[in-house]
Amino acid sequence: MNSQKSYEKTIFGYYSPTNSISLSLIGIFGALACVITMLIAIPIPATQGYINIGDAVVMLAALLFGPFVGALAGGIGSALADIFLGALIYAPATLIIKGLEGFVVGLIADPKRNGRNLTYRDIIGVAIGGLIMVFGYFIYEIILFGFYAALYEIFMNSLIQYSLGITISLLLTIPLRKGLYESLPQLFEKLFISEEQDFNVHKALNE
Repeated sequence: MNSQKSYEKTIFGYYSPTNSISLSLIGIFGALACVITMLIAIPIPATQGYINIGDAVVMLAALLFGPFVGALAGGIGSALADIFLGALIYAPATLIIKGLEGFVVGLIADPKRNGRNLTYRDIIGVAIGGLIMVFGYFIYEIILFGFYAALYEIFMNSLIQYSLGITISLLLTIPLRKGLYESLPQLFEKLFISEEQDFNVHKALNE
């Protein structure tokens, strides 16, 4: 009964990101996304954008902690980086695009089911979430700069970020998941219900 009541308070099996653990993780990974984005920022004059590896942090947050932490940390942190780097024209779009990227990665990867292992869901999640970033900016840049400038940006920026983000996030997820589950298993109890709880609740509901 307690598990069923807890499940009813979740969305997709994840608790609302308003508890102290979720807010702390959003703050930490939002700051990381901002700093890492700014750390390596190679300007692209044609579109006023820049190459960065911030997507790795967005994806990593979602792979480890789910869609809500991924969305809020990724969107807010990345948008702040745009503001601090003077790319104000991108900040509103970044908030939405990177937020959606983090949400989709976390939703598909569904870390509450993966435990400490890397699975096919993680790979599919970062692949699809990354494509949201690529085509989200493509559409936005068509509106701002026209088709050819936006197409240039895809090959000179977005696809590079896409590849780097996927590679780095997956490589980091393997040791970090294992380490967090071994040293701080209680952390995840504040973020989502376990796969076992999820199974038991659905079983009880179907009886």
